[in-house]
Amino acid sequence: MSEVWVRVVPYNKRLVTTALEAGAQGIWVEEDRVEDVRALGRVKVVAPGGDLVPGEDFFFVEVSTGEDQEKAMALAQRGPVVVDTTDWRVIPLENLVAAASDRVWAVVRSEEEMALALGVLERGVAGVVVDVEDPALLRDLVLMAREGGEKVVLGEAEILEVTPLGLGDRVCVDTCSLMGCGQGMLVGNSSAFLFLVHSESVENPYVAPRPFRVNAGAVHAYVLVPGGRTRYLSELKAGDEVLVVDHEGSGQRALVGRSKVERRPLLMVRARVGDEEGSCILQNAETIRLVSPQGEPLSVVSLKPGDWVLVRLEKGGRHFGMKVEETIQEK
Repeated sequence: MSEVWVRVVPYNKRLVTTALEAGAQGIWVEEDRVEDVRALGRVKVVAPGGDLVPGEDFFFVEVSTGEDQEKAMALAQRGPVVVDTTDWRVIPLENLVAAASDRVWAVVRSEEEMALALGVLERGVAGVVVDVEDPALLRDLVLMAREGGEKVVLGEAEILEVTPLGLGDRVCVDTCSLMGCGQGMLVGNSSAFLFLVHSESVENPYVAPRPFRVNAGAVHAYVLVPGGRTRYLSELKAGDEVLVVDHEGSGQRALVGRSKVERRPLLMVRARVGDEEGSCILQNAETIRLVSPQGEPLSVVSLKPGDWVLVRLEKGGRHFGMKVEETIQEK
């Protein structure tokens, strides 16, 4: 999910305030209410005379017939389309998303509709517009959209080798979220073979737990971020988003609060899933852990050949972090 807006027509200050507190990224109001919204917070205002103008920056279509659906699909080829209907069970959202998933937005008024919008065709719509009059429901729907998880398919990899290396630059990612046992980030030397690196949420005799942190690996490594994309660890900075994943593959967005690059002793972990092999370079320290298939943290200093850890495999390559179908080898 890229964005969530809240439509407040007619204007209601309480609803706007609730939307802002819940984390809505856009507020849709009448033209004469643009400045009222701007006085309450820094947010995109959707309105004539606002930051985004209906009919210019996006299309709005009410869908109740097959002809309306065809109109929405045609407009989606020209730009973003916000689609509204009284019953999403009658108008198959799958058809619209299949035609233009990155340009279709859905108006939602219930948790059922939000779940449908977030999960349609396993990828969801490009964005949602919440349109309700109950502040409590509004808050729940915005939070549901903002915190809506991504499902990641994890596999079990057998450790082949753990090799101490020399000094190198590694990245600690400090997030604005608290992580628990079995949670971390997916990191690897290849975007097609990512290891689940555990958060520093484990009690140990050396340092106090820092459950907001993942000591993620060397600067060159890939890390999975929302939307199925990858980035280099060295690129991360405050305000960016990463994907926190647990041992069952449930992913949640997390904001980066700080990214620390420091020179530390490193080691390389190499593992295999069937005929596929992958590796990850991590700091050589007891507090750095991978994750077992049971969700238990495994320190890299005690990791040995024959142990099993959780990884994410992917076919194809990457172009500027986006998945592409091509033949690629990374060693």
